[in-house]
Amino acid sequence: MPKSDRFVEFCIERCAILGSIESKYMFGGWCLYCDGAVFALVADGSLFLKGDDQNIPEFTAKNMQAFRPYPDKPDTMKYFQAPTEIFEDEDVLRELAGSAIRAAQRAKLKKAKSSTKAVKRVASSKKNAPLG
Repeated sequence: MPKSDRFVEFCIERCAILGSIESKYMFGGWCLYCDGAVFALVADGSLFLKGDDQNIPEFTAKNMQAFRPYPDKPDTMKYFQAPTEIFEDEDVLRELAGSAIRAAQRAKLKKAKSSTKAVKRVASSKKNAPLG
């Protein structure tokens, strides 16, 4: 596992205006976190921003291509290749990376709510289970 990557470090420095940015090497690429939520991937020397139902239309309108983890297969993930302008224009960075961070926060909140519901279901089923 690589200890660092210059492009990843560059992405972290650029995105630092948006919050506390950390990286973690996984599955042959890097995940970028903002305040604990994964908002971007770095793979093959490119930055890919997290998409969801709210920001995918914006990303596709800007011709941002979906990440294909296996180039020889058509499968894609909901991460979209950032345009080079993101590194040159702070407003573009704030707009696009900020949108990815909000998508990451929504996903994290949705996951937390889902976990809470599962815990409540288990607790309720134990409460109603017959004794003995």
